[in-house]
Amino acid sequence: MSKLSQDRMLAIDALRGITITAMILVNNPGSWQYVYPPLLHAEWHGWTPTDLIFPFFVFIVGLSMSLSVPKQLAKGQPNSAILKQGLIRCTKLILLGLFLAVFYYNTFDPNYNWWTDRIVEIRLPGVLQRIGIVFLLTLMLMLWLNNRGRIIAFGALMLGYWASMQWAVYYDAQGNAYSGLFDFGNSFAAWLDSVVFGSAHVYYPKATPFPFDPEGIFSTLPAVATCLSGVFAGQWLASNASLSRKTLMLALVGIAGYLAGEFLSFVVPINKALWTPSYVLMSSGLACLSLALCLFLIDMKGFRKWTAPFVVFGANSIAFFMFAGVLARILIMIPVGQTSFQGWLYASALQPVFGNYNGSLAFALLFLLVSYLVMFGMYKRGIIWKV
Repeated sequence: MSKLSQDRMLAIDALRGITITAMILVNNPGSWQYVYPPLLHAEWHGWTPTDLIFPFFVFIVGLSMSLSVPKQLAKGQPNSAILKQGLIRCTKLILLGLFLAVFYYNTFDPNYNWWTDRIVEIRLPGVLQRIGIVFLLTLMLMLWLNNRGRIIAFGALMLGYWASMQWAVYYDAQGNAYSGLFDFGNSFAAWLDSVVFGSAHVYYPKATPFPFDPEGIFSTLPAVATCLSGVFAGQWLASNASLSRKTLMLALVGIAGYLAGEFLSFVVPINKALWTPSYVLMSSGLACLSLALCLFLIDMKGFRKWTAPFVVFGANSIAFFMFAGVLARILIMIPVGQTSFQGWLYASALQPVFGNYNGSLAFALLFLLVSYLVMFGMYKRGIIWKV
């Protein structure tokens, strides 16, 4: 735990807060049977607003790094010390992600075997695990390459990933050869997950012919490109250009990135689970555009009051994510009659009053309110949980 820094950028904290708020909102409906379509991921190809949340967060990681790493270097910290700190942070994020993976017990099944289900067959990839790895890889690129080298790395990650997905040949257990597929359970990325992790340790263990994970190994590479796009945006934000010019250029680049991603989708589909190059360009473009909008409203027009709840969440995003993850699991582990506490609250109190879909949304909003009260208490005390 540490005190909240006084030189944080409000626009970045606000955007981070909006992003993490949206993440918790879509992850915690009262019932997964009743969720409005924009609050669900696309079934496969394509995108919804929900599919923007994770890449926005990764973009903001890069944005923050572009501002913090130069300060560390300016203080005289050697690359080795900064890299060591980054490795420690990466390890902590991975361990926190694995903690969430094992923090569950099925209280409704008398034959439930926690050791087998949560330890022996633990899901190894995850959201925090990917953030940690992407952070470390991006940090290496920042320390070892100049800006031109990072731009080349950005292109190489995108082109290398696309070329491998398009032309690499891989085989199933029966010896059938595949290449160039971007299907559910049938792509080079899915094949690699199945080879390294096996079916027991991924999010989609029953996918055929290859079990895979949406936060899998190979698709982490273009996620690094997303993080680098945040680094580039942060470098521009830290430049000597005027605020109006910074905002305008971020908006123009954002529009161009979005259009490029949509155009590229005719060649390679936009797909979050595969983190395709078109998805990187589309989501990074919209992230730049969103950052420009925050700068325009907050710093140019002075509209700040609306940011208050988002800044509370954004300043303590990892604590918020962990608190929400633990609370959500506790609510479904507490039995109330034949259902969980979450199910009881939704079915007995919210659904009768608000209906199916609005009741499910009301549960998510209530969940956010409880989380806000906890995060607000930390914020008022100037406490930020660093990893």
